[in-house]
Amino acid sequence: MGPEPRARGGGSRCVQRARTAPRAAINAAAVLIPDRPTLAGLRERAANCTACPLYRKATQTVFGEGPARASVMFVGEVPGDLEDKAGRPFVGPAGRLLDRCMEEAGIDRGKAYVTNVVKHFKWERAGKRRLHKRPNAGEIQACKPWLEAELTVVQPTALVCLGATAAQALLGRDFRVSRTRGRFVPSNLAPHVLATVHPSALLRTRDDREAEIARFINDLRKVAALRL
Repeated sequence: MGPEPRARGGGSRCVQRARTAPRAAINAAAVLIPDRPTLAGLRERAANCTACPLYRKATQTVFGEGPARASVMFVGEVPGDLEDKAGRPFVGPAGRLLDRCMEEAGIDRGKAYVTNVVKHFKWERAGKRRLHKRPNAGEIQACKPWLEAELTVVQPTALVCLGATAAQALLGRDFRVSRTRGRFVPSNLAPHVLATVHPSALLRTRDDREAEIARFINDLRKVAALRL
């Protein structure tokens, strides 16, 4: 494979930074981002990110993965335990379910870019287990320059937000997945933007799990139908 294409222009599709974000936290990550980023360069620099305290308990940074010009980009919440250990996104139970659903929907995982809003695993100890915790607003804002840079480089045609954390980080705090799930919404992030549930939520479903998985697959089929 040749070198990754550089980002075009000024990244007009890049999500805008919230004005209420802590300036010091954003700059801590932003200063690490090169003027002409590539995914390889971003991944290398993100490995040294200390913009928020999460790096202290995480094994490593878990950056996004996939082609530099992927037509479809999936954004989740935060790496899990297995992702933290492997250094790769969506390789745990939720990731395996996502793989299954993408395949059934007709989306090639190898041609998609997958990442998370926050790049370090946030967890709390429960016996011998490390349990996932949802990132707070400050941690999301601190990590936002990395997600902005990924969007600038990848420039996806379709952007899929997996879960409320990803949807609200990218589409605004008032966005509700329950109201607009599975529908394309207008956004300057990409020509086609859709929000749905996170696959981890499906794993927590006790009643009618297969029906909920089928509904999730149907959401992804709408992206596959774009024939990107």
